[in-house]
Amino acid sequence: MKYWRGYIIAGIIAAITGALMAFAKSNTLLIDMFYPYTTRLIQTSLAGWASGADFCLWQLFVILLVALVLASIVAMIVLRWKFVQWLGWILTGAASLFFLHTGVYGLNNYAGPLSDDIRLTVSDVGYNVSELVEATTYFRDIANELSQEVPRNPDGSVAFPSFEEMAEMAGDGFNTLAYEKYFSVFAGSTVPVKKLGWADMYTSMGITGMTMPLTGEAAVNPQIPAVTMPFVMCHEMAHRMCISLERDANLAAFLATDAHSNVVFRYSGYYMAFRYCFNALATVGTTSADAAMQSLYAGMTAELRQDMAEYDNFFAKHQNESASNLANSANDTYIKVSGDEAGVESYDQVTDLLVGWYIQEIYLPAHKEEEEVFDPLDPDWVDLSTNPTVGGGAE
Repeated sequence: MKYWRGYIIAGIIAAITGALMAFAKSNTLLIDMFYPYTTRLIQTSLAGWASGADFCLWQLFVILLVALVLASIVAMIVLRWKFVQWLGWILTGAASLFFLHTGVYGLNNYAGPLSDDIRLTVSDVGYNVSELVEATTYFRDIANELSQEVPRNPDGSVAFPSFEEMAEMAGDGFNTLAYEKYFSVFAGSTVPVKKLGWADMYTSMGITGMTMPLTGEAAVNPQIPAVTMPFVMCHEMAHRMCISLERDANLAAFLATDAHSNVVFRYSGYYMAFRYCFNALATVGTTSADAAMQSLYAGMTAELRQDMAEYDNFFAKHQNESASNLANSANDTYIKVSGDEAGVESYDQVTDLLVGWYIQEIYLPAHKEEEEVFDPLDPDWVDLSTNPTVGGGAE
């Protein structure tokens, strides 16, 4: 029996974790009423505690955890423990970590979508190609304007502030959303994001950022193209605000950059919004969609084209296909196990939200007809022929 104790304990912990997730999935309204607010307080406290270090504490804990596992292997060999017994306790540790993650953060995947919190109407059936083209054109036009306003180097590449300077500014857009537009969902920690350590490894995997709920740390890969850096900072900061779904974190990043007073952040947000929509249009595959793409590309400024090309070239040069596939599979599994069946596809699903935002915030207000005011003396509204005071009746 002693050989199986670890497995039994791991099974019990896994069962409790599964029960919590099943309860959350069946009671989303109840979860949405209290869980995000509670966990946001936890993340804010952890972020404040972890901000004392300028590196990611969770990466130090990973090193210690690996060292502990290696030490346990040595002990197993020296003390002649049974492998099956050792593995049981390793599984217990893994199950305990996932249980802790689920308790302090993971159930946010079952809370209401961000669109509900910001009163954004999103179509259940998606949007047609015409609406996608209109939204993409809008994001391109704003990106075109901003591409010529941001500072640039002599070679035409963007000359953004340092990582540390942008990290200090990243929370400003969220503060505007929370305290001027009164969206309480954004009233979370705006402690600066950190540089993601082991950047070379993460770059080879195509990973731009990561948030660790167990330490409240949001981190961004410092090697990614500068044009995306402000957007990714806001994306990871949104995760720390317990906006857990990837599509929602992308939308939050766009809203935060759009609300920002700094042109660098606004350009990064509209650049990424245009990129997401443009890439979505590329998957349509119809003749009209292809024609729209050609027209959209032709209408891009030279600066925007350069930034698009530099982004593509960066990952083509530094991303390792095998490492990227491994990381993508691991991330896909994590997202699905955490409750989002879309997996890594959820990143691109922000396109539906962006199109919905465009229709609600830009298109409809611009095409809203003026309401006709009732006029009792207007013959189009009232039959005046029998009214003696107007001259149409008997004297």
